[in-house]
Amino acid sequence: MSTSEEMIIGDPTTGNRISFNSKSGELRRDVDERKLLRKVDLHVLPILFIVYVAAFIDRVNISSALTLGLTQELGLTDQQPNIALTIFFVPYILFEIPSNILMKRFNPHVWLPSCILIFGLVMIGQGFVQSYGALLATRFLLGLAEAGIFPGSFYLISFWYKRDEAQKRFTFYWTSTIIAGAFGGLLASAIAELDGVKDLASWRWVFILEGIATVLIAVLAFFYITDFPKEATWLQPEEKDFLLAKTETNESHQVPITVKDVLAFLSQPIHWVGAIMYLSLLIPSYSFVFFIPSIVQTLGYSTVQTQLHSVPPFAAAFGFAIVTAYISDKFRVRSPLIILGLALLITGLSLLTTVHGPSHFSTEYAGLCLTAMGTLGIGGIVVCWYVMNLRGHVERSIGSAWFICFGNIGGIIATFAFLKRDAPYYRTGYLVCLSTSSLCVVACALYGLLIWRKREAEGRTESTDGVKREPLYL
Repeated sequence: MSTSEEMIIGDPTTGNRISFNSKSGELRRDVDERKLLRKVDLHVLPILFIVYVAAFIDRVNISSALTLGLTQELGLTDQQPNIALTIFFVPYILFEIPSNILMKRFNPHVWLPSCILIFGLVMIGQGFVQSYGALLATRFLLGLAEAGIFPGSFYLISFWYKRDEAQKRFTFYWTSTIIAGAFGGLLASAIAELDGVKDLASWRWVFILEGIATVLIAVLAFFYITDFPKEATWLQPEEKDFLLAKTETNESHQVPITVKDVLAFLSQPIHWVGAIMYLSLLIPSYSFVFFIPSIVQTLGYSTVQTQLHSVPPFAAAFGFAIVTAYISDKFRVRSPLIILGLALLITGLSLLTTVHGPSHFSTEYAGLCLTAMGTLGIGGIVVCWYVMNLRGHVERSIGSAWFICFGNIGGIIATFAFLKRDAPYYRTGYLVCLSTSSLCVVACALYGLLIWRKREAEGRTESTDGVKREPLYL
């Protein structure tokens, strides 16, 4: 049945939908929407969550390795550790748009596991590097391999849900970064007990074992990652028709993308404002994830205690993210919750900037929790707001990659925000994060204004062409 001939009518008492085909006059009550939604959730989300937990741990585990002897064994000096963190983001930023285009070509269940497999193999190789140059080479290859995972996953998820269903799912996926950030350090501390086994230092075992785990996950992902709805083989025909009509995504992902499409997309100011919004949020977000062990350690903890006391701020961010995602979908709003999170972020950073010393321990720790809630807690809403306001395969393919790649320039800035010479107060880092957080408030307000104007324009178009579109969210 062609979805262009089909009208979907909801039955609010049962959750079922009635499908009416205007050409044949056929009326069907055959799709339980709630059951289908649960089915989609189970096929789409868990494997992507597992994949990105592994990928994010692999990305940031160098921070733990630097504290486990990597710096001394490879003879790193001055800014070389920061450069090793930074070089990851160069290919990561440059190859995100090409990666999304390639995912359209090869299908998600092939492309994403391939990226993960390469990522895991390079991570294992990183456990055997013998020089600073080799470390830089492996970090570069890791950035290249991971470039497609985060934007590709958001791109894929966006085609399976309506806007009022999307935020909880985007946040579920986003919280993989929170889980990875919370437990990556603890995992590295546990692996550190292998120091000297097979004459390998503990930091090498961190890379090797986490790389092996990633390779195994890549094999699993090949069998469990789904494709786009139109190509999914696990949907019944009536479920596929219903889902494509509901999400307004009946366009084939094989529609080609040209350079002209990319340039036309980038010529619209709204996409630059959205990208700046994400960039200005990711600077404090990456700063927090990369340097929270160093910051917590200044409060007087040992290495193991530092890892343990790094977890509660992530837990606070996780709880805040879940609550705000539920509210966002229920009331169909995004920007008010983002502004709330930014207010918490600025408050937390202000405390960390101005309050120091053992007598203010509780206040400093509260500042860390507020900072985590205001960065990691709202990142999923920011991504969902932007990506779900894009329409069609071409715009979402370019837009999701553009948004993530531009935002991740913040990762380069963040690696130089908290320098060892600025310890224990890190005033420069906190001021950088405060400035970019304020910029995020401005960008959020401006993006909301541009979305409002676009929604008003689409409303006027609907009144003339008669085509009903799901409204954009503010």
